Amino acid sequence: MSVEERDPVSGYLTTGHDWNGIKELNSPVPRIVLAFMVVTHLYALVAWFLLPTWPLGQSFTKGLLGIDQKTAVAADLAAANAARAGWTDALATLEFDAIRADPDLMARALATARPLYGQNCQACHGAGGIGGPGFPRLNDDIWLWGGTADEISTTLRVGINAAHPDTHFAQMPAFGRDELLTRAEILVLTDYVQTLGNGVISADPAEGAVLFQTNCAACHGEDARGVEASGAPNLTDADRVYGGDAASIRQTLIAGRQGQMPSWQSRLSEAEIRAMALYVEGLAGAAP
Repeated sequence: MSVEERDPVSGYLTTGHDWNGIKELNSPVPRIVLAFMVVTHLYALVAWFLLPTWPLGQSFTKGLLGIDQKTAVAADLAAANAARAGWTDALATLEFDAIRADPDLMARALATARPLYGQNCQACHGAGGIGGPGFPRLNDDIWLWGGTADEISTTLRVGINAAHPDTHFAQMPAFGRDELLTRAEILVLTDYVQTLGNGVISADPAEGAVLFQTNCAACHGEDARGVEASGAPNLTDADRVYGGDAASIRQTLIAGRQGQMPSWQSRLSEAEIRAMALYVEGLAGAAP
């Protein structure tokens, strides 16, 4: 038969457990804890009926209050868009010259475009438009399909070799793979194209120059400075999209190239596209 023992200081019974002279008291749960548990359980019970709570397969109980976070977020977005409507409508409809002439609107356009560029373009074209292997540099004044805001907005809207029905389209033939040139001719043409990166076009009717005029000038121009309207790169620019070293040029001639940029028309609003065009236009000449 167990003997109850009461702590002489607190007056509580002990549990009988003793750790090196330290005895465990059988003290009651504090009333504030009990009250907290009662309140939380009551709240949970009420919340089951008032708030979205229980999963029902592909749906859930809606609750008597009809609270829906998706609806709340949609309402917040609608309110934000309504608050922005004045200047976003202006961005979407005004001529670019009119936007540039309005300092406040221009500031809003650039502030809007800067994070959009980081989210959508920087992964390919690099921070500040420095470009990368296979992706054009945007911070110089040499462009494919033009570098004015009007031309850039069109490129953003339709993409390059994209699914848009009006997309810019360009493809360089695979001179080696499709046996349009012999291996020896590709080597000669490689050496010639590599020299164009110095900005010097030789008048000497050497074999490389003849091969260029016969096979490349129709797209890249007789002066090799490219044709913006067709997206043919300027080969006198030392900055080459796919590299200007002999190995890269040779690979381009052998296998051809077909760059691609998505159409942003379904991903960005018209105001965002035009803001981005102004931002990218401003990158030209920003390189040191």
